[in-house]
Amino acid sequence: MSESGKNKDAVPTTSFWRSIKLVSWSFFGIRKSSESQEDMARVNPFHIILVGIAGAVIFVVGLIVLVNWVVAK
Repeated sequence: MSESGKNKDAVPTTSFWRSIKLVSWSFFGIRKSSESQEDMARVNPFHIILVGIAGAVIFVVGLIVLVNWVVAK
């Protein structure tokens, strides 16, 4: 058996934290294509949707707070 009987060809499951990092790098647009393709093969689509919506909401709320802070001065 190879390495405790683990199959090297099996696709490892991804964590929620990995999904957060993937979406964060996607927001910035600075990700290697090869790494992106590798991650897309391993991610849970539900996690990506959830993190993407949460990131967009945080971004919009942050902009609203920033504009209100600037206008108030």
